[in-house]
Amino acid sequence: MQNNVYIYIAVMAAVTFLIRVLPLTLIRKKITNVTLRSFLYYVPYVTLSVMTFPAIIEATNSVWSGVAALVTGVLLAYFGVSLFGVAVSACAVVFLIELIIL
Repeated sequence: MQNNVYIYIAVMAAVTFLIRVLPLTLIRKKITNVTLRSFLYYVPYVTLSVMTFPAIIEATNSVWSGVAALVTGVLLAYFGVSLFGVAVSACAVVFLIELIIL
């Protein structure tokens, strides 16, 4: 069992290394394809969203308070409220809903 852990770590290290090194070694010139450039532009945002949204919903005692905080945060951000205001409002929404549910 202990030997398998080292194999898993080695495979993960190799995959991570290849994902980071292969594009640098294979692509030498500037990417001119508009579709590929657009795709690469949005990759960081999509990755951050995929990691953040489930964490927002699952971080509370109730899924509904997480969803309410997410909706509140998105709406306030859409209307131009500062990051601090969005965070405080989302926390307040979670607190109030958790207070009502429990």
